[in-house]
Amino acid sequence: MCGRFTLAKPPDALTRHFALPRHAAAAAPRYNIAPSQAVSAVRTIPDGSDREMVDLSWGLLPFWSRDPKGMRTINARAETIAAKPAFREPFRKRRCLIPADGFYEWQWLGKRKQPWYIHRADGELFAFGGLWDRWRDPATGDCIESCAIVTTAPNPLIAPVHDRMPLILAPADYEAWLSPLASDPSPLLKPFPADLLRMHRVGTGVGSPANNTPECTAPLPADSPPAG
Repeated sequence: MCGRFTLAKPPDALTRHFALPRHAAAAAPRYNIAPSQAVSAVRTIPDGSDREMVDLSWGLLPFWSRDPKGMRTINARAETIAAKPAFREPFRKRRCLIPADGFYEWQWLGKRKQPWYIHRADGELFAFGGLWDRWRDPATGDCIESCAIVTTAPNPLIAPVHDRMPLILAPADYEAWLSPLASDPSPLLKPFPADLLRMHRVGTGVGSPANNTPECTAPLPADSPPAG
């Protein structure tokens, strides 16, 4: 799964990387983005002619849901994405890119969990493949726009730590993922190459969303004991 990630790059880097027509809004660096929080997402505008960056609530609320306070899903498994009722229409029509520069996974060590921080080997931005939806209150007309991050089987780097990883898309695939005219985005549902990623152990403080500092991503000393 993917339950925490980081986005600390400046707005001009986001604007360039995602070829946005307008500058991305300035925002404070985030080192511990958690479910239910607002996340930045890139999607096509309704006529499909350009891209926009918007804030979405992390935890997909399907358009057909009766209760906006019901359970929301933060991840969508690639293997069942085209069939699950919550995901099949967003997968066809409402795909998005979720910018990040790293993410966390937790490794079970007996009864303890050791967090790891994973990022691109070159330190650059990347994008998770995401789905978004819009729920409208039938009484008031108010809308909630929300999203989920797609996950795949792990690559060989992450497999010893966790049995899932987020879908990371290569920049060359951004347009195909975003385009509502794409005939079948299923070939993009695959693990990101292991040799393009790096990871290191971090402290257990990242387990609390209240901790949102660069120290969350700081590597533990090589000779330090496992988290406990």
